[in-house]
Amino acid sequence: MTLFEPTIEHFVTTVLVVIEPQQTVAQAARLMREHGFHHLPVMHGGRPVGVISERDILLIETLRDVDPHEVLVEEAMSPKLYLVDPEAPMRKVAADMADRHYGCAIVARGDEVYGVFTTTDALRALSVSQTIDPD
Repeated sequence: MTLFEPTIEHFVTTVLVVIEPQQTVAQAARLMREHGFHHLPVMHGGRPVGVISERDILLIETLRDVDPHEVLVEEAMSPKLYLVDPEAPMRKVAADMADRHYGCAIVARGDEVYGVFTTTDALRALSVSQTIDPD
């Protein structure tokens, strides 16, 4: 019996919505609500430059005298990206995310973003990992 090692491409959220750094936090919040996402890759010039999360947006929205319609995404995003290839082993990516306390990994090959792998995706993968049979 061969051990099947699932890759990120099996579990990544591929319906991808991105945002530019010069757009506002309010625009990011609207996109997240419309699509049901908790993380948005931030792209500039066709390249991933950061990620903004629902938590980042909630922080901005709770600050006194701060208008999310005036704060730019680049001011609220995290510039630290965890970029992984679609063929990366899910087990390794999930372990790295846990070790580094990342809420998501941006799945990309070069500058081409395929999707976002989140902690929710990791839990979903865990729930079905025993039932996956590659044959």
